[in-house]
Amino acid sequence: MDESDILAARSLGDIRARMAAAQKRFGSGAEGVELVAVSKTFAAAEVLPFLKAGQRVFGENRVQEAKEKWPALRGAYPDVQLHLIGPLQTNKAREAVALFDVIETLDRDKLAKVLAEEMARAGKRLACFVQVNIGGEAQKSGIAPVETAAFVARCRGEYGLDIAGLMCIPPDGVPAGPYFAHLAELARLSGVTGLSMGMSGDFELGIAMGATHIRVGSALFGYRPKSNAQ
Repeated sequence: MDESDILAARSLGDIRARMAAAQKRFGSGAEGVELVAVSKTFAAAEVLPFLKAGQRVFGENRVQEAKEKWPALRGAYPDVQLHLIGPLQTNKAREAVALFDVIETLDRDKLAKVLAEEMARAGKRLACFVQVNIGGEAQKSGIAPVETAAFVARCRGEYGLDIAGLMCIPPDGVPAGPYFAHLAELARLSGVTGLSMGMSGDFELGIAMGATHIRVGSALFGYRPKSNAQ
């Protein structure tokens, strides 16, 4: 085991210990919270130590990057589950369906229709999360909160998609708690149980508010250079 393997195992152990502490403190089952290790912008060689340490669920922002990075890694670790956590263009839907196991950024009818068509063509049924623009920010993707329940119903009824839950990215610089609470209420109203919320700086709060998935990048891999930040 080299130094990178030791550091990865230590980082992963620290995050899992913090998840367990949050579960104990807030009474939500951390054993039922999925840790999505956000490996976007990190090379395969930097991801490999986390695979060796036992992590199997990873998040990527871009289809092209995942296409270049993950086939070889999955050859060695076929039980990996890959989440798309970045915006998806409809012209990349076919590749996304081929590469990913979960789509966390479903945010419009056009994309829902295309994903349904591509899943049918490929004979696959991927779980999807609806991305909610929980802060109503013009620069962020996501369905408006007020439209969430109706959109979930359309995705299920009209397009036949498996909607596993909701996902959000709260506004920067303000407490995330009210936004996580709002997402949890929207999930209840929409009849879904999955909640992908909480990142490196606030995942314990996400667990407190009922997260089923947390997306952790910098707390595991370290900070990305500003030029590569997404």
